[in-house]
Amino acid sequence: MDLGLKDRVALVAASSQGLGKAVALGLAKEGAKLAMCSRNATALMAATEEIGAATDVEILATAVDVTREEEVRRFAARVTERFGKIDICVANAGGPPAKAFDATTMDDWRRAVDLNLMSTLFLAHAVLPGMRERRWGRLITITSLTVKQPIDGLILSNSVRAAVVGLVKSLSNEYAADNVLVNNVCPGYTATDRLGELSATLAKSAGVDPSEIEKRWTTQIPLRRLARPEEFADAVVFLCSERASYITGQSLSVDGGFAKGLL
Repeated sequence: MDLGLKDRVALVAASSQGLGKAVALGLAKEGAKLAMCSRNATALMAATEEIGAATDVEILATAVDVTREEEVRRFAARVTERFGKIDICVANAGGPPAKAFDATTMDDWRRAVDLNLMSTLFLAHAVLPGMRERRWGRLITITSLTVKQPIDGLILSNSVRAAVVGLVKSLSNEYAADNVLVNNVCPGYTATDRLGELSATLAKSAGVDPSEIEKRWTTQIPLRRLARPEEFADAVVFLCSERASYITGQSLSVDGGFAKGLL
């Protein structure tokens, strides 16, 4: 199937590792030109070299803190100057720390809002006007299975990422007439460094080995295993493509069947 992504310009945030890197690689394999960013310049350069060597696509990589509006705006302007447009934007950022409500502070909440909600808002403001003008665009947000089924100990993610879903649904309605599609993808337990950090944190709190935490997760997943990053990336790449031309305002779970709700 030709996904129609060759020479499209894709901005992928937090793409130096984990799910963001997997998405960037997936888009590059389809021939999209890449704009990659991350706060970690060293990791970003390594990811850029790896993807460039594997795909030979044109890549612009810049260290950016997506919680800072001015940095996001400058990056989007630089991408547009380099490539002439931004067709696809994948809004992504690391998750907030695992905590119960009584262990959180007001600063924890502010940081979580900046990290997951405001970063998405900054990216949307930077890319949507151009997409509307060209009457083609894809804005994809990466949240978590917690927007479908809250997870104990992840109250920051449970709460703030749900606000992102509300933003996505609202934007999808506002921009649909301009052929700009806005969707959300909800990863389940996926074998990334971030998941390893989460299992270590939860294991320490519970006084068990991290392998026990991972076992608890996989026993709740109907497929009985963690996802591979590329499996998640494939879903995002499809939603970015021409083949997904009638899909907007959705939150797609890529969780091996973990969430038990009907929607």
